[in-house]
Amino acid sequence: MAIQSKNKYHKIYEYDEYTTRGGTIYYVQIEHIGLKTHRLLRDKDDSILRKKAISQLVKWDEIWEKNEARRVKQEEKSNNQASADELNRIARLALNQVENILIHTLSINDAINWNDLKDRERFVKPNPMDSYLKEVSKLSIPVRPTYSSQPPEPLKSKFEPEFTFWDKLFSSSRQKKVDTSNKIYQTEIENWKSSCASIITANENKLRFYNEEVKRLNKQEENLKIEFQNLEKRWKEEKKVFLDQQSSYNEKIELLKNAYLNSDPEAIVQYSEMVLNNSVYPDTFPKDFELDYNSTSKMMVLDYTLPAPNDLPKLLEVKFIASRNELKESYISETQSAKQYDTSIYNISLRTVHELFEADTINGIDVIVFNGWVEVINKATGKKVNSCIVSLQVKKSEFMEIDLAHVDPKTCFKNLKGVGSSKLSGITAIQPLITINKHDKRFVSSYEVTSTLTEGYNLASMGWEDFEHLLRELFEKEFSSNGGEVKVTRASRDGGVDGIAFDPDPIRGGKIVIQAKRYTNTVGVSAVRDLYGTVVNEGATKGILVTTADYGPDAYEFAKNKPITLLNGNHLLFLLEKHGHKARIDLAEAKREQLAKK
Repeated sequence: MAIQSKNKYHKIYEYDEYTTRGGTIYYVQIEHIGLKTHRLLRDKDDSILRKKAISQLVKWDEIWEKNEARRVKQEEKSNNQASADELNRIARLALNQVENILIHTLSINDAINWNDLKDRERFVKPNPMDSYLKEVSKLSIPVRPTYSSQPPEPLKSKFEPEFTFWDKLFSSSRQKKVDTSNKIYQTEIENWKSSCASIITANENKLRFYNEEVKRLNKQEENLKIEFQNLEKRWKEEKKVFLDQQSSYNEKIELLKNAYLNSDPEAIVQYSEMVLNNSVYPDTFPKDFELDYNSTSKMMVLDYTLPAPNDLPKLLEVKFIASRNELKESYISETQSAKQYDTSIYNISLRTVHELFEADTINGIDVIVFNGWVEVINKATGKKVNSCIVSLQVKKSEFMEIDLAHVDPKTCFKNLKGVGSSKLSGITAIQPLITINKHDKRFVSSYEVTSTLTEGYNLASMGWEDFEHLLRELFEKEFSSNGGEVKVTRASRDGGVDGIAFDPDPIRGGKIVIQAKRYTNTVGVSAVRDLYGTVVNEGATKGILVTTADYGPDAYEFAKNKPITLLNGNHLLFLLEKHGHKARIDLAEAKREQLAKK
């Protein structure tokens, strides 16, 4: 998949497709530097994923352009009453937009219009051959030459001498005049012949030059025609590729539509993603989510990223102080801000559930679990934390009976047995009503390995299956202090997953993918890419790669700023010692043993 963008604010990280038991997953991480936001997208079809990514980038660009236009406009405005009026208009609009978050969706049909999803774009690039005649007309056409006519041959009669009386008497005198006349005539004849020859030569040169220019023109026309025929050929090929890609994409949309109408679980998830992506919120709101669907229970679990308190508008009014020629801003109080935030979170929760249920035209969703997450700075540590602050589980039959136009959002949320602290603005973490499903058919029974270890045991020579169970033991000891659990998966059938840890911590916990690499050589970047793909595909919060060797610089670079931890041989020995076990890692010895076995 190739996603190209010349926009300096776009950053696109593309990864190779990742193959799982369920098929190939394509994924891409996109970022908008100006907005300081990023998103990870995935799909089983690369062309649909490309459309998703481009659509998201376009939306971000629209937000960025509006923000920039607003910033430039404010910079250009002087501190006068007109500026104050404009700022008040924007402030009222922002506050009203937040106030009407829930009401806004009630006038919209949230169901996906499949025809709107199809690519109707026309191939607008003109056929180069349309410009052929215009280019031909620009060629210089040779002018047909004007030929010079030959002068008439001198008449001998004009050179006949006139004889006098004396010439008639004296023959010598008469002959002399005759000879002189003949000589003059012969000279004129020679001059005439020379002139005719020159004219003939000149005319022949003109004709030859003209013919050469005609040939040159014909050659230029021929070359131009070949050039435009080649351009037209490439144009037709380009048009065919465009139409084929468009047709292929539209066919995939049709397949997705049919899969959805046939209640295919993956299609239901994709459809729900589109519904939520279509939902319009204020520009400052994050719009990220994760969906998990259980076709047996028809339950959709949604982890939704909510706005933080600072994402909501606070500006109440702007006054122009004429005496000081300045603008004075006033903001809503902290009490009003807290109330506004709590109401907004309840409204978003109800709105999101409403959108999914209303769009569910095939009744594929019986129950929705909405978990609202907020990422804020922990004032105690100065680090970002992601906390679940509201959780709601509701049946469609119950929810669709509610008249959202007339409810109090908090009362409605609580009446539906939604969970959240009394003051949501305090960002108090709660345990989601439905957590990660731990029932995975890939899990196998585990066994102890550490009891067989001795201080001189070479981990690099350990059997790969024992090595995976060793890691399970170590990580289970790491996570057991807060109720965590680690499972080992079936060998070589899991798409790269050797173990899965479940950390119940509401802030830093979640599903963690563990992968073991009992290598004697440096681990390359491809293994780290594979792990990241697995993290994405599993919907995990983190991935841990453990090896007996070490990692190359490309591997460390790729893992930077991603939810991936790389543990090398030294880390592994430290972890063993931490939990009361000792061993060693000798890569050279392990290599010699491998060669001996061959």
